[in-house]
Amino acid sequence: MSQKDVRSWKKVFENDLPYVISELKESVTKPAMIILSGEMGVGKTTFAKAFAGDGALQSPTYSVLSETVSVAHADLYRIKDTEEILHLELGLYIENKDYFLVEWGKRYLTSLFREVDERFSSYELLIEINNKNSDHPSRDYVLSKLERN
Repeated sequence: MSQKDVRSWKKVFENDLPYVISELKESVTKPAMIILSGEMGVGKTTFAKAFAGDGALQSPTYSVLSETVSVAHADLYRIKDTEEILHLELGLYIENKDYFLVEWGKRYLTSLFREVDERFSSYELLIEINNKNSDHPSRDYVLSKLERN
């Protein structure tokens, strides 16, 4: 799998997310699968919820998959092996969606590429937190294009 940086945003605060999301949507080709990467607690779910719209996505605590009219969201943190990816029947969730956001998907890229239609362009959004000890830390975002092999 090869990767090429497309766009980056530095020192972003949570209230700036709508601007980042707007620019990100302009930077990707739809339909798009976007792998949300970063350490635990960096803000992947916060980003996904902001991307889909306030309150539109269920908490991943209760469901591995959730969806809105144009966005499907998967949190694969609790998935134990690639066999479980097959049982999710992702095609049913992402059909007719513009965006498929996947948390903790990097380790399952091969399986995701098999399950997600080739019409979907593929990206990784790496999220890194700045000033972890601050009450309101900023984040850096790097969007990269992923190429299927």
